[in-house]
Amino acid sequence: DFSMREKLINGHGNFGSMDMDPAAAMRYTECKLQPLTEMALLADLGASTVPFIDTFDGAQQEPAVFPAVLPLLLVNGSTGIAVGMSTSVPP
Repeated sequence: DFSMREKLINGHGNFGSMDMDPAAAMRYTECKLQPLTEMALLADLGASTVPFIDTFDGAQQEPAVFPAVLPLLLVNGSTGIAVGMSTSVPP
């Protein structure tokens, strides 16, 4: 399980493991957006606040970025290691 202060996606089912166990078939897994995610990322999507771009096959359009109402980096924090640098932003 991920360690986040506020989970953005609620997943049910077997998504695999760090031991390289495969995930279950799609019919056995489910992901839903948490209410915080809908409020923070999707509330202003219909207000023409961000540009939309074509999807990979051009059949639909998707937002280029999500108009975040609150800074999710400060809510959940971040840790990571790259080449020659590291970061640790506590939640």
